Amino acid sequence: MASDNMEVTQHILIVDDDREIRSLLSDSLTSSGYRVSAAANGAAMMQTMATARIDLVVLDIMMPGESGLSICRRLRAAGTIPIILLTSVSAEVDRIIGLEMGADEYLPKPFNTRELLARIRAVLRRAAMGPPGSAAGSRRIFEFAGWRLDATRRQLRSPANALVDLRTAEFDLLLALVERPGQILTRDQLLDLARGRAATAFDRSIDVHISRLRHRIEADPKKAEFIQTVRSGGYTFAAPVTMNGADW
Repeated sequence: MASDNMEVTQHILIVDDDREIRSLLSDSLTSSGYRVSAAANGAAMMQTMATARIDLVVLDIMMPGESGLSICRRLRAAGTIPIILLTSVSAEVDRIIGLEMGADEYLPKPFNTRELLARIRAVLRRAAMGPPGSAAGSRRIFEFAGWRLDATRRQLRSPANALVDLRTAEFDLLLALVERPGQILTRDQLLDLARGRAATAFDRSIDVHISRLRHRIEADPKKAEFIQTVRSGGYTFAAPVTMNGADW
């Protein structure tokens, strides 16, 4: 039962043009303790991924418009998010192409939802371990105005290279903002983005965590330069950001 509780905050995105399959998988995965979002095509998928931290994508190959294989290629070019492909086509060539494009698993339709669930758990476990020979996976270091946020080591250093002590919730919230500079994020979006690794830490208002962050990184917390309030909108990270030395 302990493992099921840990899976509550893992967020699965289902991309399939079949409404019945989206509904079936959403119900099954939700009952298994996952947070689930669904999209009918690639465009809707990108909208969801822009405002939510997704842990794994279940992606149908045969869809009108942009195919699942094309979407898979695009996702893999952008990052390392785990991908499980679904298709009603059982041809061996589709499986090979999908895996060559970077999919982690492949499951033909019709499929047993228990088998899909088992594969999701296995892929998520592998993703958490990182690549072979690496304990933490690819290192990501964000920098802004002299500040250095190490997403892998979960450390924040000031322009003077002093280590800043952040609570888990504060770190995850800052990372969510820094990953999306210039983007207006509502409180609900920030809650969803930041709580992936700290669900129980967000029992207080997002505004309280924002206030604490400002006192740690702003020269004047009452006149914030980095984390700015957007009236009737939420918050936005206003400083230019680089990731591993490149513009982000």
